[in-house]
Amino acid sequence: MDTLRDYMNHFELQNMIELALSEDMAFHDLTAKATIDADQQGKASIVAKANGVLSGCNVAQQAFEMMNGNIKQTWLKKNGDAVKAGDSICALSGNMRLLLSAERTALNFMQHLSGIATATSLFVHVLTDTGCNIVDTRKTTPGLRALEKQAVLDGGGKNHRMDLAAGMLIKENHILAAGSISDAITACQKLSPDTWIEVECETLDEVIEAVHACPDIILLDNMHPDLVKHARKLVPSSILLEASGNITLDNAKSYAETGVNRIAVGAITHSAPALDLSMRVSQS
Repeated sequence: MDTLRDYMNHFELQNMIELALSEDMAFHDLTAKATIDADQQGKASIVAKANGVLSGCNVAQQAFEMMNGNIKQTWLKKNGDAVKAGDSICALSGNMRLLLSAERTALNFMQHLSGIATATSLFVHVLTDTGCNIVDTRKTTPGLRALEKQAVLDGGGKNHRMDLAAGMLIKENHILAAGSISDAITACQKLSPDTWIEVECETLDEVIEAVHACPDIILLDNMHPDLVKHARKLVPSSILLEASGNITLDNAKSYAETGVNRIAVGAITHSAPALDLSMRVSQS
């Protein structure tokens, strides 16, 4: 799924970038005005300072374009590319003031999104040859969900539901409100027969009850890998099986080897450290 195309049109992305530039007062950069002549030209290079996977290159590109359409950009890397410390990512040239004024907005987007892509790629690497996918969650930064979920794709992961209308995920509170797992699944099936339904289970008894109600997906929440392996035997292949809860790089493979179809990790979006990038300028 191309989340930028499907959930964020060009106009919405432009508004987001414009808001970020305005937030930084990029068009009223006092330091640049004080230290750089208005017509001074320069060159700049965006460089990786750490190993990782890129995302948000297109957002940074638009940030520079919106700052000034005459800024020339030559992108040497693209979204999804792996980079090593010292790699050149983009060469820029144009008005020196404007290059510096747009720098922070462009890098803020790129560093954050590349951090998510990098965190995702680490999980994907751990699960190589297991047949298990890494998926994201809705634990995203408000307003940045489409960009962050695109970053997950750039890192080699998969997207879970985009929003509350994209699918039904029955969790503990829904089960308590409905009365039981079976009642909750039946209610969801009645409301929207064509929408996929996932139900969260915390015990094997709940898994058995869920299987009888035939949801599309069963989520095993905070289960030890040994228990997940047992649950796998109880769930037919017609129901997709997902694991989540306290899954880290250290234990992800042990979960994947139980036979689950996918692992959901909220940390790849809500706790990913930014990828260290920098921009250096020189006079033309």
